Amino acid sequence: MARLNNHMKNNNAKYAFLYMFSLVALLFLALGTGQVIFQAINKYITDLVSSYSSDFNSEALKMAISALVIAIPIYYLVMRYLNKSLVKGELDKESAIRRWLIYFILFVSSVVMIVWLIITISNFLNGELTTKFILKAVTAIAIAGIIFSYYFYDVKRDEIKAKDKVILIYFIATLVLTVGSLVGSFFFVESPSETRARKYDEQILSQFTELDSALNNYFTKYNKLPDTLAQGITEVPYLNLEKFKNPVTNKSYDYKKLDNDTYELCSDFQTDNRATKDQGIYAYADRWPHDKGYQCLKQKALNFDKQGTVPVGGIPADRVPITK
Repeated sequence: MARLNNHMKNNNAKYAFLYMFSLVALLFLALGTGQVIFQAINKYITDLVSSYSSDFNSEALKMAISALVIAIPIYYLVMRYLNKSLVKGELDKESAIRRWLIYFILFVSSVVMIVWLIITISNFLNGELTTKFILKAVTAIAIAGIIFSYYFYDVKRDEIKAKDKVILIYFIATLVLTVGSLVGSFFFVESPSETRARKYDEQILSQFTELDSALNNYFTKYNKLPDTLAQGITEVPYLNLEKFKNPVTNKSYDYKKLDNDTYELCSDFQTDNRATKDQGIYAYADRWPHDKGYQCLKQKALNFDKQGTVPVGGIPADRVPITK
């Protein structure tokens, strides 16, 4: 017995590390699961009066998936080891360090969940759809309830058994919830190839915006559009026409002067940024809407002197693209 007590004392640092490590994994696990569910709610429940917080956020979803991929195996392996140590008697159930760390885990989890609920309520008060608010609030409360009830049971249980039915139920239920959230997320997350294609198109549109600014400067000075892009960028010394190429095909952009103040910029696009549900993930979607394939995007030149002072590269707030 004395030998076992010495063993437990000598391993206090190890178990303190494991409980703190499990806390970090738990936070990523809970927030990752909640974020996947939140983004699923944002994607599939349409809110006509939406704010940034209630829009589907592809980047937040990918971060949540990444958190789950790492946190799921870490958390369950660490907790399995701790429970085995309890059963073997290597970790004393009444150990002060164990009880302190469990209550510390509950404290940190409480703070995180309270902040989470505050943000959820704040979004509702700022106009988020009631259905979304209810589903998100239920999600946050359910995750908090699972965490608190498990750790309260763990710290207060009278007997440590090799086959504890309550612990087994928590293990299976939470594993189904977390792994189910991870698997479910792959049905509506943007794939890496789609993300790369979208970023290629965003790079094209970013360069279109630079060219548009140069063409507007030229139009302001001469009250007409240039005949060629090379002529159009002469008023902006730092622009080099060689850099304006499609990042995939390496082809220069096509410029078409339609009349004195209307023009088109053309290139091949990998994606369609007109998809209304996912509009929020596309940069420049409002400014340069396009379909997949070779597209010519029409714009009307602005006279900066008449529109007011607009810096090079700037875009007037009321600027809208011309639809064909």
